[in-house]
Amino acid sequence: MARWWPFVSLLLVCYAAAQDDNIDVERECTDRPADEYFRLSTDGDCREVYRCTKSGLKEIQCPSGLAFDLYKQTCDWKAKVTNCDEKEKPRKAKPILKTDEPICPDGKLSCGDGECLDKELFCNGKPDCKDESDENACSVDEDPNRAPECDPTQCALPDCFCSADGTRIPGGIEPPQVPQMITITFNGAVNVDNIDLYEDIFNGQRLNPNGCSIKGTFFISHKYTNYSAVQDLHRRGHEISVFSLTHKDDPNYWTSGTYDDWLAEMAGARLIVERFANITDGSIIGMRAPYLRVGGNKQFEMMADQFFVYDASITASLGRVPIWPYTLYFRMPHKCNGNAHNCPSRSHPVWEMVMNELDRRDDPTFDESLPGCHMVDSCSNIASGEQFARLLRHNFNRHYNSNRAPLGLHFHASWLKSKKEYRDELIKFIEEMLARSDVFFVTNLQVIQWMQNPTELNALRDFQEWKEKCDVKGQPYCSLPNACPLTTRELPGETLRLFTCMECPNNYPWILDPTGDGFSV
Repeated sequence: MARWWPFVSLLLVCYAAAQDDNIDVERECTDRPADEYFRLSTDGDCREVYRCTKSGLKEIQCPSGLAFDLYKQTCDWKAKVTNCDEKEKPRKAKPILKTDEPICPDGKLSCGDGECLDKELFCNGKPDCKDESDENACSVDEDPNRAPECDPTQCALPDCFCSADGTRIPGGIEPPQVPQMITITFNGAVNVDNIDLYEDIFNGQRLNPNGCSIKGTFFISHKYTNYSAVQDLHRRGHEISVFSLTHKDDPNYWTSGTYDDWLAEMAGARLIVERFANITDGSIIGMRAPYLRVGGNKQFEMMADQFFVYDASITASLGRVPIWPYTLYFRMPHKCNGNAHNCPSRSHPVWEMVMNELDRRDDPTFDESLPGCHMVDSCSNIASGEQFARLLRHNFNRHYNSNRAPLGLHFHASWLKSKKEYRDELIKFIEEMLARSDVFFVTNLQVIQWMQNPTELNALRDFQEWKEKCDVKGQPYCSLPNACPLTTRELPGETLRLFTCMECPNNYPWILDPTGDGFSV
């Protein structure tokens, strides 16, 4: 229901709460986060909520037909909201981390009830305090065991990259000598519904200034994917990454996922792609979380253990200067925006291909400020090819004329196919950019390769890491893939077709049986 937020936030301005003399604002707002919405009464239609501001209480009202969900902190269809009889989110006990005088001896911290426990036990994923407060202050800014602030003297390329605000160019290269990299990424299944789109955009004739054809990154979800088509995308030099095995439609499943959930979903998805698209070169090293719902430290612990090199799920709010990708050895250089605020707080040996929000204003010199959008199809005000063209060029200029951080254009294929003019405008933009000598359409991995070895424009023609995927090797592996009709006990009653050039498995691969060989006892 995120699409209601722009509407809701407009109403936020319109509804200044009439300050009732009977409302004790100080009592209502003591220890309450400024961004938390709550009810003053459970009477009424469940649409009105308040939040605390410096000037008093402010009221918002959900549009007609919706109700406010206190747990999700957003408007939703009334039938889905089950907490209309509650006034506020349940309050959780917090540890006592900041006091004038120490409560506990060195190396220990205080639970909410005053019990002292070892510092390492706080925010480790399981409650150790009797009041469970040790797991209730674990955000990027609160976790007592959080990653340290960026220290450039301790963070050197090629393995580590950080900067205080995230805007520093790797290698200290001056902006005019930095290639403007553009990444085109797609989320979801690859199949007959979108293969023609990918062949249209990546037709092999559109060449970067180094003579190599432009490349994209595909985050593959399993169900309905044609693995022979994935195999051919890989043969042609595109990057294959994973977008989960089940793509469960409950966003909280991802936010609250355990280590084993993330392992089964992402390592399982990679195993399926490697087996049925016959990708044997170890090149599937990236992942994106469904709904961009990051899984906190558990997700990134799994990634490090399973040798995933990068995540591409964390969004950065629209800012004056865009942010470069960074490693998570040190603290994130920006606020945890969206992602249900479950960004990793600890240190992890993983790159973050941060998603800079796009500026979606039609006329940035005139229009009032609007929240940015991270997926192009979430820019809800794009209704025509002309508006899409303006969005592409304006955001290109934002990156190109500042620090040349990579520009990410992230899509679901169905959006580009929904109007032919969208596809036409994207291709027109690509061809316009390729007429320049300093713009390159590359994969996420190629961005990291450049950052690990920052190279000025005039030496890029011989940049070896980008040459590896330059030439398309061989012919498609098979002209007529196997269309395996398969079932699995995990999806009773469903027969699904698995298209692959490889041999058909016994069962449809799924979360408990990713190889399709059958359940192991």
